[in-house]
Amino acid sequence: MDVYAPRTWQPHERPLLPGSPSSPLHSTPRRIAFLLVGFIVAITGGLGNALVSVNLLYAQGSLGVYTAEIQWLPAAYVMANVSMNLLLVKFRQQFGLRLFTELFLLLYAVATLAHLFVHGLASAIAVRAASGICGAALTVLGLYYTLQAFPPQHRLKGVVVGIGFSQLALPLARLFSSDLLEIAEWRGLYSFELGMAILSFGCVLLLKLPPGDRVRVFEKLDFLTFALFAPGVALLCAALALGRTVWWFEAPWIGYCLAGAIVLVTAAVLIEHNRKSPLLNIRWLTTGKMVRLALAVLLIRIVQSEASGTVGFLNALGLNNDQMQDLWLITLFGSIAGLVASALTISPSRVLPSLMFALFLMALGAWLDAHATNLTRPHQMYFSQFLLAFAGTFFVGPIFISGFGAIIAQPRNLISFSLMFSMTQNLGGLLGTAIVGTVQVLREKYHSSQLVEHLTLLDPLVAARIQGGGAALGGTLADPALRNAQGVASLGAAATREANILAYNDVFLLISIVAVATLAWISMHYLWNICTASRPAAPAPNAQTGMANVSLENSGSK
Repeated sequence: MDVYAPRTWQPHERPLLPGSPSSPLHSTPRRIAFLLVGFIVAITGGLGNALVSVNLLYAQGSLGVYTAEIQWLPAAYVMANVSMNLLLVKFRQQFGLRLFTELFLLLYAVATLAHLFVHGLASAIAVRAASGICGAALTVLGLYYTLQAFPPQHRLKGVVVGIGFSQLALPLARLFSSDLLEIAEWRGLYSFELGMAILSFGCVLLLKLPPGDRVRVFEKLDFLTFALFAPGVALLCAALALGRTVWWFEAPWIGYCLAGAIVLVTAAVLIEHNRKSPLLNIRWLTTGKMVRLALAVLLIRIVQSEASGTVGFLNALGLNNDQMQDLWLITLFGSIAGLVASALTISPSRVLPSLMFALFLMALGAWLDAHATNLTRPHQMYFSQFLLAFAGTFFVGPIFISGFGAIIAQPRNLISFSLMFSMTQNLGGLLGTAIVGTVQVLREKYHSSQLVEHLTLLDPLVAARIQGGGAALGGTLADPALRNAQGVASLGAAATREANILAYNDVFLLISIVAVATLAWISMHYLWNICTASRPAAPAPNAQTGMANVSLENSGSK
C-alpha cells in the first residue's frame, strides 16, 4: 500500500493541511482525554526550558560556571527551536505524525536522562538544544491534540487554547521550581523534566492522533538552506543572549557573530528567493500584511519582557523567589484568565480589537510598575502583573489566527508562517530581555552618577548617615575607623540600590511607551480599514474547519 496515495475522507474528517491529523467524530470522554494529553504535551514542550530560565543563578552555582557561560543555556534552546521549524513541517508531511511524535519525545527523554549522569556545562547546553528541538515539535503536537477535543464549530477556540497552553509554562515554573531545587539541586529540575517527557511519551502512545495525509515534500536544496540558515540564526541568538552580559562593544566576537549571521541568512534567503518551490516563500513573507504581522508580534514580545524586569527589580530589593510565590500565583491566574477570555471572545472580526485591548493592558501594567520605590513589595504589584499576564495569553491566539488564515488558502506557505511566528516569538523574547537589561544598566550608571555626585562629607546629612551606619555596628566593631568605613559602604550600597530602582522605573516606562506606540500604530491601521471598508468582505469561516481566512490586513474591515 502506497502511504502517499490520496485517501478518501468524509467532509468533516478532511485534514486541514498535509501533515496534520484528520478530524473524525469523537465521544465526549475521548475529547476530554485529547484535551488532557494536549495540555501535558504542550506544557512539556516549554516547561523544561522555563525551569532552567528562571533558575539560571542556581544552575550557575551548581555547574560552577561564570555568568557569561550560563547564558548559553537559554541561547541554545532558542537556536535549536527556531532552526528546526524549517524542517519539522516537512518532516510531519512526509513521514507522518506518529514517527514525528515518538522520535522527538524519545530524543528529549534520552538527552535529559543522560544529563543526570554528566555534570558539566557542555551536557547542559546539549540538553537545552535537544529541548529546543523537541519544544518546536511538542508545541505543534499539543495544538493538534487540543484541536481534537473541540467540535468543528468551535475549532477557533481550540486553536487559542492549544497555543495558550504553552504560555503557562513560565508562571508554573516560577511557582514550584524552588521546591525542585531543594530536593536535589539542579538534578531536581532535570528529573522533573525527564518525568514530564516520559509522561508525554506514554500519553501519546496510549492515545494516538487520527491519521492524516502524507506527501513527498523534501528536496535536496532544503538541506542546503537549512545548513546556511541554522548557523546564521544560532550566531544571532548568541549575540542577543550574551551581548548584555559581555557588553556589546567590549567583546569583538559579538560583532563577528552579527556579521556571520547577516552573511549566512542572506545567502539562505537568496537561494530561496530564486527557487521554483522554495522552502521559505520570501515574496510572501515580504508582503505588507505579513511584515506588519511579524512587526506586531515582535513589538508585543518586547513589551512582554517587562516580566523579566520585574524579577530583576525585586531581586535588587533583596527578595528571592520564595518571597514572590503569591505574585507568581497571581500571574498564573492572570495567564489562565487571559487564555479563557481569548477563547470565549475569539472571532475573525475581533482580531485587531483583541490586540489593541491586550496592548492597552500591557501599557497600563508597565506604567503602574514605573512608579515603584524602595518600599515596593510583591503585593503592591499584584494588579499590574495580573494585567500583564492576562494580556500575554490574551493576544497569542488572535495573533496566530490572524496569520494562519492565509495558510488555508495557500498551504505551501505553512513552513514560512511557522518560521516567521517562531522567530518573532523566540527572538523577540531574547531581544526584549537584551533591551531591558541594556537599558537598565545604562540608566543605573546614569542615576548612580547623579546620586553619588551629591554625596559629600561636607553635607551634614551625609555625615550623619555615615555615622549612623557605623554606630549600628558599635557592638561588633570597636575600631572607629572601621565603623566609619562600614558606614560609608552602607551608604554606597543604599545609593546603588536607589540607582537600580530608578533605572528599573525607566525601563518600565520605556516598555509602556513602546506598548502605547504599538497600540497607536495598530489603531491607525484599524481605522484605515474601517474607512476603506467599501471593498468586498472576506468569506466567512468554513464550518468544517472552523478556521477563518483572516489577516491583519482585512480583520478590521469585517
